[in-house]
Formats: sequence, structure tokens, C-alpha cells
Amino acid sequence: MEESLEILEQLYKKVLLGAALERDNLDYVCYLHPTWPDQGSPTARPSACSHTPGARGKCQQPPTSSRPTSAAAVGLKTGAWETALLQLTVVQVMVTRTLSVETAFHAKERYREIIKILLQSSDFDSKLTCMFQSSDKLLGHMAAKCLASLLYFRLKEKITLSNFWLAFCQKNLSEYSENEGGVYCLYTLTAVLKEILKGTCSQKTEILKQFLTPLDATFEVFYNSLFSQHFEKLQDQSKMVNSLIHFLELLELLIASRLHLELQCPCQRVFFLKPTCVLRVVAWPVQAFVKRKLIVFIKKCLLCKVGEDLCQGSVAASVPPDEHLDGDLLALAEAVLHAVDSGLLKTLSVCGRPSCFGGGDMQPGCGCLPGPDHGILRAASLLIIKSLDIKFQNYVSAKDMKVDLQRFMSELLAFLKPHLEPSVRSQHPCEWLSQVFIEQDDDMLEAAKASMGIFLKLSREYEAAESVTQEKELWYHHTHQNGYNPHCIFLFFLKNIVFDSTVLLDFLISSETCFLEYFVRYLKLLLKDWDAFLTICKGFDVIDSNEGMNICGFMSSPGQDRSSNQTELSLLAALGSHRNAHARDSWASGAAPEPRKVVGSPETHATVQASRLSSPQASQSLVDYDSSDDSEVGSTDPCFANSEQTSSPQEAVKKTQNTVGTLGEERKLSLELPSRPVFPKESNTPFSVAGDIAPDNTVYEAGISYRTVKCFEELQGAIYRLQKKNLFPYNPTALLKLLKQIEAICNKSMNAL
Repeated sequence: MEESLEILEQLYKKVLLGAALERDNLDYVCYLHPTWPDQGSPTARPSACSHTPGARGKCQQPPTSSRPTSAAAVGLKTGAWETALLQLTVVQVMVTRTLSVETAFHAKERYREIIKILLQSSDFDSKLTCMFQSSDKLLGHMAAKCLASLLYFRLKEKITLSNFWLAFCQKNLSEYSENEGGVYCLYTLTAVLKEILKGTCSQKTEILKQFLTPLDATFEVFYNSLFSQHFEKLQDQSKMVNSLIHFLELLELLIASRLHLELQCPCQRVFFLKPTCVLRVVAWPVQAFVKRKLIVFIKKCLLCKVGEDLCQGSVAASVPPDEHLDGDLLALAEAVLHAVDSGLLKTLSVCGRPSCFGGGDMQPGCGCLPGPDHGILRAASLLIIKSLDIKFQNYVSAKDMKVDLQRFMSELLAFLKPHLEPSVRSQHPCEWLSQVFIEQDDDMLEAAKASMGIFLKLSREYEAAESVTQEKELWYHHTHQNGYNPHCIFLFFLKNIVFDSTVLLDFLISSETCFLEYFVRYLKLLLKDWDAFLTICKGFDVIDSNEGMNICGFMSSPGQDRSSNQTELSLLAALGSHRNAHARDSWASGAAPEPRKVVGSPETHATVQASRLSSPQASQSLVDYDSSDDSEVGSTDPCFANSEQTSSPQEAVKKTQNTVGTLGEERKLSLELPSRPVFPKESNTPFSVAGDIAPDNTVYEAGISYRTVKCFEELQGAIYRLQKKNLFPYNPTALLKLLKQIEAICNKSMNAL
């Protein structure tokens, strides 16, 4: 046994370094063939070689020892356990080295031959699966990892999958059982799918099809069996939780393969066809982390962001559209909203102690106070707002949409209210979004984009119906009351970043969020809805100037005079309340109230990772943002045309890294754009930065509106300078044109004063 361990250790060191091997291949096969320690000692290994074709009679017998005495039994068992673990580790590393491009060709061929001889053994897979039944969890885990590596090797080398393995999967996934075989089976399948999606070969679709086809029907059977269980009646609920967690990971990978690869299998749609099965688990008396994983999983599915960490940079440049995807997303959105109607939010555990690294409890005396689970709050909020957005795209009645929006947003705001800051509870309902997503940029922008989609859909419906002014005013107030007015949401976002244009620039040159799409859609809305934007800014300025008036009262028509404003205020004042003194003082200084965190700052957003634009799809979406259905800016402006754009996004971002850091200094310089100032210098109106009130207490548009347009002006100048030096990672001509139009309409409105 000691000699066997010594040979295995030498082999492990050689394979780890990718070095060539001296011994004959069959000698190594004899020492690598796994033996379950509970079934015997490693001395039985040569008999296993006899099952390998071409190996009979050629294996050298390792030195045998006499039958151990009872005193030596423990030592022998420990040695057998160490030998088995080392065997599994060597095989796994050997597979990794064989598939690596860094391994020398001669050594790689030797490793490949040894692995193929091992796979020819009729009982090789059965011995690995036998280890799943071992009471030793480490041994079972290593056996599953080793088996997953060998399965992936078979797929890469176009070797037929083992009939024993397929039968093992079909048996353990035919129905849910509380044995360990099903959990290890799910783990192995998940590990293989991860390797396929992470791979860089051009035949990933064919490999995945070869792997999924034999097990396609089995996944649906297990799906129905698992989610039809009565959790309270199970004897061992921990095994159910393990199976649930592993199967959710498997479902996520199956959906990711659907989104990122050109493959359509029934098992990839099983979740979308029966989403209520998964949603029912939220009502089970399971641990909070299980519900959290469920909600986050569903959120990723709605956003089509499943498998981003695995597939980024390795997906095909163009994947054919999935004809069933829109219908599946609609079915999922309707199922989510139905679950919310049935009390989904009431079953979520939001309060509790914050978890430490590894999921442990807080150490005594750490001084950290318990708080809500912000991950649950963000996921549940985005779940509802995105589901409404998807469902509303298929609505035809503005009245039905308004009713549904009122019902679900009231449910959401009531769910969030106990967990928001005290100052937010009594302020503008639209502030919920920036508060809930303050620490998660990507989710915040997805929620803002979804809320804008709802607003635009309702806007088009009201415009098509040619609604009278009074109905439109009530609808405008409805947008504030239910927290989805896009102007308020954007202004709260700018407040959180302290109107810093460098933060906006960082978002624009990053492909990690949907900010570019969101920003372009908002600028187009701003051009059409400029008067409403100025009216909302007046409300912000009045609040910031300590007049204590609720912003909902400023939702009158821009054409109405001051007296009609006061009339409507008297009707709507009951729907809002005043800001407290602390919030007013904080906002008057232009900063967010404590303990509010800033989404971005010049220090945290000045550096852009070059890997952000590595995905072909990401760079393509950045260039094609103007090709949407509601795009109204399709032409290019000769003043900003740049025919010598950098061809490589990575190169552009690398150059941009050296330039963005100096933007803070460049902001002090005059803009190179040949345009007049945003606000005329000859104006005698005394403008302050926080709240602009003239001596006669008249509110001018030069408060938060001034800071907003000034931020756009600085952003426009920064983009223009980067583009002029070929440092911007994509063609920003249409974006610059939108910013230029905003500047023009602002100047026009100021000159009209």
C-alpha cells in the first residue's frame, strides 16, 4: 500500500506539471483504477485491470501483504481512503491537463491514452457511483467531480456516453427519493453543463445536444416529482433542500444554454411551461436562503440574465431568435403576478440577522445591527416591476393596465415600506427605487428601464385614445402615486450620484448594465416631455427650499397658471406628506441623507475594466442602441461624425482608462463644442445650486433642472473630447445629437422667461 501511494504521489506531481511519463500506460492504469475502500483494500486493484481490454496478464502485481490483524485494521482503512482520494484527484487533474492547450503535445497524448484505457473498463463508472453511497462525504464529492470530468472528456473526444451512467441517471431522476444518488447525479450533471458553457470550442452546441438528448425526458419527470412533494411530510427535509438547490442550479444552466447557444430542447423550457411549481416552493417552510435563491433565480429568468458569468465572452456572435421565448416570458410574468396576488410577498422572510462569509452567524461584540435582507428586497421588487412591464406589452386596454398597476404597486410599496428609511416613507413614492437598489447598479437600472417601459406603454395608450386633459392629469398623478414616474426616478438617481457627469460617463462606456439603453430612452422622452420635466423640477426645488410642499401637487399641466395649480394642490395634497427637516437639510446641500450611500463617485467609477466589452454581443448592443422600435434619432450629425472610430472595443477601453481619470480636471475647462451656454450669462436671475428662488419667491427652472442640464453639458463635452481622440469605445453620434437637442430646448425655454 505504501508503494502504491508513493507511485500515485509521483504520478500526481508529474501530471500537475504536465510532464512526460516514464512507465507503461497499463502500469498507470492499474494504479489509477478506483476501489471503494469499504469493498476491499487496494490489493484488489490488479483484478480490476483484468476487465480492461488488452490489459489482461500485462499488469504487474503491486506488492501484497498478509491479512491485517485487528490492531492494524484502522491504519489499513485510512490508507485505503487516502489511496482512493489520491486516485480520484490524479484522474481529474489528468483530464484537465489533457484538455488544456498549455500541456505539451507528447504529454497530452500519453494522458489521453491512459484515460481512454480507463474508460474502456466495464465497471469503471459503476465503481465511481458506488462511492456515492459511502458514508464519507468527501469521498462521494471527489467521485462526483471525477465522474463529471470524465463525462466531459467523453463529450469532447466524441466518445459515446456510458450506458451504465445513463441508466443510473434515469433511475435516480425518475422520481424524487431521499437517497444520496439523486443529489450526486444532479451535481454531476450541473458540473458537466458548466464545463460545456465555459468552454471556448466552436462545437459547444453539438456537445450539449449529445449530452442532453438521452436525458431530455428525464428532466421533466424529475421536475414534476420534486415540486409535487409535501415538504412537511418528508422524513429528512435537509436532503430535500439539497436536491432543490442542486436542481435549481441545473435549471439555471439549462435556461442559460437556451439563451446563449443555438439549441432548442424541451428540457430547456420546462420551467417556463410550469413556473407555478417553483413559485409554490416560496410558501414552503424552508430556510430563508432557499427562498432567496428561488426569487433571485426567477428574477434572472425574467431579465434573461441566466448564466452571464459562465457565457460572457464565449457565446456565439449571433444566436438565432427563439420563437417561443417571448411567450414563455409572458407566461412566467403572469405566473409571478398571480403568485403576488395570492400572497407571495407575505411568505418572504426579509428581516433577520445579516449573514457572514460562509453563511455563519455574527460574532458576539461585532457591533453590527441586524437589518433587512436587501437581496430579497431587490429581487422581489424587480420581480414585480419587470413582470408588469412584460405583461403590459401585451395589453390593449389602458384602463386594465392602470388597475393592475395600482394593485401590484400598492402591494409592492406596502411590502417595502417597513424596510425603507424613515425619511423615505413620508416622501415621494418614486424614491423607493433609488433606495431599494442603492447598492446594486445593474438591478437599479433594470428596474428603472422596466418602470419607463410601463410609463411609455401607458403614454402611447393615452395618446392613441386622445384622452382629454383632465384624464391625462389624473394619469400623471397616478404615475407619482404609484412610484413609476420616469422623471422623478431619474432625478433621484442624479441626486444619489451628486450630479457627477463622470459617473454617467462610466456607465455609458460599461457593458455591465443597461444604462446606455435606459439613458437613450429617457433622453428621447425628455425631448417630448420637457414641460412636465420642468414642472417636476419645480416641485423638487420647492421641497429643497424648505417650503415643505409635496411634489405630487406639481403634476398640473405646464400650460396652467399659478391659480389653477393651487386648485389642484388642494385636491391632491392629501395623497402626499411633507419631508422632515433632516431630509430637507440634507437635500438642500445636494447630498443624500445619512446613511444613504452614493451609487458612484469619481474615485469608484474612474476606472473601466477592459473585460467589460469583451463580449461580441455586448459591443454590438452598444452600437445598435438607436435601432429600437421607438427610435426617432436615426441620422448622424456631420458636426459629430467620426469616421475613424477605434475598431477594437478592448483597445478603446484601454485607451479610455488613461483618459477618464483626468475628466475631473477637464471639467474646469471650457467645452470645445461650438454652442452657446446652457443658461445665458446675461440673465440677471440669481441662481443657486441647491434651490433657486428669486427675491419674490418665484420658483425658476434653474434649480435641479439647472444641475441636470449642466451635468448633461459636462457629459456631452467629455464624450465629444473622447470621440475626437478616438478613445470612445463605440460611435456616440446619435447620443451626442440627443444631448445637443436637450441643450437646445433648454436654451429655448430659458430665453422664453
